[in-house]
Amino acid sequence: MNNPIKVVTVVGPTASGKTKLSVQLAKHFNGEIISADSMQIYREMSIATAKPDIEERQGIPHYLIDFLPPDSTYSVAMFAEDAKKCIYDISGRGKLPIIAGGTGLYIDSLLNNIQFSEAVRDERLSQLLWDEYNKNGVQPLIEQLAEFDPESAQRLSKEQNPKRIIRAIEFYHTTGSTITEQINQSKLIPSPFDPIKIGLNYRDRENLYNRINLRVDIMLEQGLLEETKQVLSSSLSFTSVKAIGYKELAPYTNGEDTLDNCVEKLKRETRRYAKRQLTWFRRDKEINWLYADDYDSFEELLSAAVSIIDKGLLYGQTTF
Repeated sequence: MNNPIKVVTVVGPTASGKTKLSVQLAKHFNGEIISADSMQIYREMSIATAKPDIEERQGIPHYLIDFLPPDSTYSVAMFAEDAKKCIYDISGRGKLPIIAGGTGLYIDSLLNNIQFSEAVRDERLSQLLWDEYNKNGVQPLIEQLAEFDPESAQRLSKEQNPKRIIRAIEFYHTTGSTITEQINQSKLIPSPFDPIKIGLNYRDRENLYNRINLRVDIMLEQGLLEETKQVLSSSLSFTSVKAIGYKELAPYTNGEDTLDNCVEKLKRETRRYAKRQLTWFRRDKEINWLYADDYDSFEELLSAAVSIIDKGLLYGQTTF
């Protein structure tokens, strides 16, 4: 493509500060934000998903957030299609599209222009695979995937991410082709986007974990228990039921465990999720990493991000 569209991405683990940074960047560069979070898409699921409220958005338009009921299933293919429309609209009005979020598969699939088949989800098969994972762990699933897609099995075994492994198996059984074949075919089609990628993290992992623990405490003060009861009493889709927060607190709301135990499990699962996010994003050598604890103030961090984007807008996709 002769004139790919400039797009900024702000990625990183949960609780790293992506929302605050992306909002300030949008204000500086006359931008609008497209959320790349697989759970913030759902209405009624606000506290557990750390969905930015109206005050946090500071008047900046946010897209693909809070637009589906929890009983709706959403996929990476749907996100890629919806996000493309948002990017074309934002850019067409002379504004800078900014993609902010922590769902790496969504972001990579969009920016790399992965072409998806029209196959529907096989939620029954997926649930059977999840049951197998809960009973026997991830290794049997990796071995199953390796029978027909050894390249994906080798790649995904390093991440130990059951969601992606299960999806790869499901994809093969519903389409007749492998995820590897899909990706390789898609690489033949150039991306219409020229991304400037910023990654937000903490040099000292304990600083990030402390932020995660504090965020969970704040969520509880904001009414997470009440939201958990409401959400779990509703009809949930196969997608939304995977949200971190509700299933960890369910034993307490059901009278099966103490609140302290459930809260500690929630914090632990959130920290593990952050580690998986970092494993994903660190594979991308085009990401310009900023470590928040390297800076004395948020203003200094913001200035560093602005400098990266300025150079990217001038020179194109690169790492500085």
